[in-house]
Amino acid sequence: MTPSPATATSSYIAALEAFEKDGFNQDPGWTRALRKEAIARFSELGFPTARRGNEEWKYTDVGPIAQAPFRPPTAPGVAKLGASALKRFTFGERRWHRLVFVDGSFNQRLSFLSALPTGVKVLNLAEALKSRSTLVREHLAGHADYSNQAFTALNTAFVHDGAFVHVPDGAVVEEPIHILFLTTSREKDTVSHPRVLVVTGRHSKTTIIESYGGLTDARYLSNAVSEVVVGPGASVEHYRIQRHSEEAYHVGTTQAVLGRDGHFSSVTFDLGGALVRNNLNVLMGDEGSSCMLNGVYLVTRSQKIDNQVTIDHAKAHTTSRELYKGVLDGQSKAVFHGSIIVRRDAQKVDARQEDKNLLLSDQAEANIKPAFWIYADDVKCGHGAATGRLDESTLFYLRSRGLSEDDAQSLLVRGFVNEVIETISCDPLRAHIGDLVTATLQEL
Repeated sequence: MTPSPATATSSYIAALEAFEKDGFNQDPGWTRALRKEAIARFSELGFPTARRGNEEWKYTDVGPIAQAPFRPPTAPGVAKLGASALKRFTFGERRWHRLVFVDGSFNQRLSFLSALPTGVKVLNLAEALKSRSTLVREHLAGHADYSNQAFTALNTAFVHDGAFVHVPDGAVVEEPIHILFLTTSREKDTVSHPRVLVVTGRHSKTTIIESYGGLTDARYLSNAVSEVVVGPGASVEHYRIQRHSEEAYHVGTTQAVLGRDGHFSSVTFDLGGALVRNNLNVLMGDEGSSCMLNGVYLVTRSQKIDNQVTIDHAKAHTTSRELYKGVLDGQSKAVFHGSIIVRRDAQKVDARQEDKNLLLSDQAEANIKPAFWIYADDVKCGHGAATGRLDESTLFYLRSRGLSEDDAQSLLVRGFVNEVIETISCDPLRAHIGDLVTATLQEL
């Protein structure tokens, strides 16, 4: 018998009680209070399953998540996983910094940190809770809202393991920091709650790569939350790669907060998952801040992808650019809901948003919903949206030049998504994404 959403909610409360007894009661007292507050809020909110009056989830039914009895894995695959299993998910230079988490637990054996600039800290969050408690307490759960977001509240209720990155004033981290979350458990209906906290100081610079993937075909839930604090004049390049199995559910929330003249760039790639929801929220918290948010999603069969992107221009003289592109085949569905908010007196804002979708089958469906809330009068804001099929005349031309139908389609689709891929400044990552896109297109 499938449990009701209320029963599923109570099961998380019971799981948290077991979680607290399993040694995590040694964390600082304030984290235990945070968990208690977050689980209480989750209990009040429940999963967003209502089909009426639920605008944020209008096109995405999370009933399958609410009704499944997800639980922490009883036998995490930490000890069994070897370095060879990482080859699918690792790339770039050997000297890159890497933190690996397996079935929700930090794996020190598979992680690697080369020499870091003075003052830079890249740690397991559980360790940072002890050694960097003041800084972590200042920011953890202080930016990603869990008061009105059920999945964020649920993640916060189980906060313990995860990644912590601190880049102090003036520091430049030349090599990317790769944070990898893997699911290996063969048990059905397991859940993990990845957490990432990145805090950067004045005029610092760093590149963060988050990867999410599965080595199992079992159904599981990955419920991730990342908080990125961009200091005044700092620059953060943030990449997110999702390659879960097609039986998996993934809900990811990223909250970025920008200081004066800070810059945040984000590129998101979604290639897996049965149901994927990405919440990307950027607060332009001071004048001169800017962001560039790009994304590519390639889905097929019955996959569903939902991107909710909100940019809050809270201050004047801020700039934002958005470009998302999707390729849909089979009976897949995509949602893009882009919101731009311009606060009162936030003059001289320059914001542009675009979402474009390429449908490769008659059954694929794309829902695009741009939304603007503008409370200032001296701004430049615009949006563009398009959904269509491959151009038949261009296909005919390519085939007349000797290409097969499959090769001609692949060439056009690759050209369609290359506009986003070319925005990746990291050469090894750009090549890796290109290879993934090529492999995926062969399956579409």
